[in-house]
Amino acid sequence: MAGLPTTHNVSANMTTIKGEIVKFLWKMKMENYSDETAIRYGKFLETLAKRGTDLYNIESIKTAIVTQQWADGTKQNATNAVSLFLRYNGITAVLPTYKSQYKIAFIPTEAELDQLISGCKHRLATFLQVLKETGARYGEIFLVEWTDLNTENLTLAINHPEKGSNPRAIKISQKLLMMLSTIPHETRNLFNYKTKEVVRKSYQRARKRIAKNLANPRILQIHFHTFRHWKATMELHKTNNVLAVMKLLGHKCLSNTQRYMQLLPDLSDDYVAEVAHNTQEVLKLVENGYEYVTDVNEEKIFRKRK
Repeated sequence: MAGLPTTHNVSANMTTIKGEIVKFLWKMKMENYSDETAIRYGKFLETLAKRGTDLYNIESIKTAIVTQQWADGTKQNATNAVSLFLRYNGITAVLPTYKSQYKIAFIPTEAELDQLISGCKHRLATFLQVLKETGARYGEIFLVEWTDLNTENLTLAINHPEKGSNPRAIKISQKLLMMLSTIPHETRNLFNYKTKEVVRKSYQRARKRIAKNLANPRILQIHFHTFRHWKATMELHKTNNVLAVMKLLGHKCLSNTQRYMQLLPDLSDDYVAEVAHNTQEVLKLVENGYEYVTDVNEEKIFRKRK
């Protein structure tokens, strides 16, 4: 256990420390921190307290964090949470910093994304289809309103961007428009989940079930943000234009996009090809993400990356 018992021994006074954490989260709300950040910080504090950490004792905090079996990025997030908690309680502290070890992002195949989407119930499936087509963060989609949907231009506006991103309007498919049209129009928002945590847990349950049914453990690696990685990668390969990816992601600085793209893997040049014999088949292929290649004997050849 981290730290020696003190007058603020939270392991023996969890009721007291929980009350202090609630006060801390309320102060975060007053300072306009996002609900997601507040929830994450609160969980870090409660976890450390349950493991015997004195949240008012700097040495106890240092020992606790360094001995956790967490990645360095997680340790830094916990340090950020504790640092803010201490500051709100008038305690000045210099805590160690931890540098995240970035890894190349996991990019599933489109078939895997489509299998995951089709295995979910309609509302969640539609939520995932929006993530796939827009590359937006799931918190941004959670806040999308019906007025952000332009049915004539087939665009969806991201008017509540996160992490200082730009608002943007993104093209969507006729398929997605049809999926959205069957969602009950009962609230101002497209998706009437009570909280982001509700939709996240609903997704985790569905993902686990689908991965088991498909006997494909790769499905378990698909997080909400994976859809953003996939969309950015596809857009870069399609356009070879980092500025287009920057606009899609809502980044304000090109350097942010370039750094982001460095974490995405290079994809092979393997494609699946299809032939369109008439206008209806052309439209269907385009709606499903195929790109035109050439004409052969009056038939149109399309391709899509595997």
